[in-house]
Amino acid sequence: MTTSYVEAARELRPVLEAEAADEAPLSDTVVKAMYEADLFATAIPREVGGLELSLVDAIDVYAELSAADGSAGWCLMASTTAAAFFGAWGDDDLVADMFGGGVPIAAGQFAPKGTASPVDGGFRINGQYQFGSGINHAQWAGAGLMTEGDNPEYRLAIAPVDTAQITGNWDVLGLQSTASYDYHFDDVFVPEGATFEFFAPERHRGGPLFDLGVLVITASGHAGFAIGLIRRALDELRIKAAGGHQRMAGRTTLADSERLQYDLGVLESRFRAAHLWVRDAFARAEASAEAGSPDPDAMLEARQATTFVTQEGADIIRQAYLHAGTVGLREGALNRCFRDIHAGTQHAVVSPMATLDFGAHLIATAPTGEGGT
Repeated sequence: MTTSYVEAARELRPVLEAEAADEAPLSDTVVKAMYEADLFATAIPREVGGLELSLVDAIDVYAELSAADGSAGWCLMASTTAAAFFGAWGDDDLVADMFGGGVPIAAGQFAPKGTASPVDGGFRINGQYQFGSGINHAQWAGAGLMTEGDNPEYRLAIAPVDTAQITGNWDVLGLQSTASYDYHFDDVFVPEGATFEFFAPERHRGGPLFDLGVLVITASGHAGFAIGLIRRALDELRIKAAGGHQRMAGRTTLADSERLQYDLGVLESRFRAAHLWVRDAFARAEASAEAGSPDPDAMLEARQATTFVTQEGADIIRQAYLHAGTVGLREGALNRCFRDIHAGTQHAVVSPMATLDFGAHLIATAPTGEGGT
C-alpha cells in the first residue's frame, strides 16, 4: 500500500517533467514544489519536523521523483538523508539552529576530503570537496573530515552553506541539473555537536532505523533513484512499441518484433527481480533495527542490493536505449535516463566494495559439507 507521500511524489511528475532541463540547475519551481509537498522531510526524524518514513516507503518516494526527473530525485534524496543524519545524531544546539525554521535543505560530500583541527568547543575545518548536489539551493553544506591528533577520527560535519566557497565545475555526462558543484571550507569553525563519528554515531532522536548508520540510509536513496530511472526507461520503450514505432532499418514495427518482445520480457524480469531484492533487504534491515539489534547481514545485503540494482539498471537502460534507435538518441526521457543512470553508477555507495564484501560474506557463511573436487 502506498503512502500519501508516495502519491504526492507521483502527482509532481507533470511539474518535474515540464521543468526538466539538460544544463540548468533544478528550477526554483521544482524545488518549491517538492518542498511544499513535504518531500524534503522524507527521511528526517519526526522530533525535528520530518516524516521519518520507513526505508521502503522512502525508496518509493525517491523512485517516483527520479522517474519524472533523475536530477530532482537525486537532489531530494541527497538532501533529506544528509539532513536526517544531523537531525538524528547532532546535538540539541545544532538541531535548534538547523531545524528551528523548518526542514532545511542540505548538500555536501561526506568522503573524508578535509581535516578538522580540535579547538575549544569544536573544530576548525578545511577541505576541498566535489559533488555538492543541490548546493546552489541548499541552506547547509556537509563535509567529511579526519580529525588531527594522535587518534584521528572520521567525522561528518555540517555548517551553514554561506561558510563554504562554491566554485562550480560541473560539466558532466548526466545528472547535469543536480548542479553538483565543487566547494571548499577554509578555516571554518564547526561546533562539536554539529559533527559525529561516521562509523559510530550516537542516536539522540529518531527511531531505531537510525541505528543502521550512514551507509544503509544513504544506500536507500541510491536504490530509489535507480529504480525510478529503470522503470521510466522501460515504460518509454513500451510506449514507443505500442505506438507503432519502427526503426528506419527495421523489418517490422517494434511491437511486432519477436526480438523486442523477448528482450523486453527479459529486461522487465531483471528489473523486477532486482527491485524485489531491494525492498526485501531494506525491510529486513529495518525490522532488525526495530527489534533492537541491527542485523549486519541484512545491512550488507541492503548495500549490495543497491549496488546491484544500479549496475544492473545501467545495462537494462542501455538495452532499452539500443532498441529505441534514434528516438533514444534525441533529447527526451529515455535519453535522460540513459545519461543519469550512468552518472549514478560512479558514486562510491554503489562501487564494487559492497559486492566484494558481500562475496566474502558468502564464503564465510558457506554451508557445511564436503568440499574439494
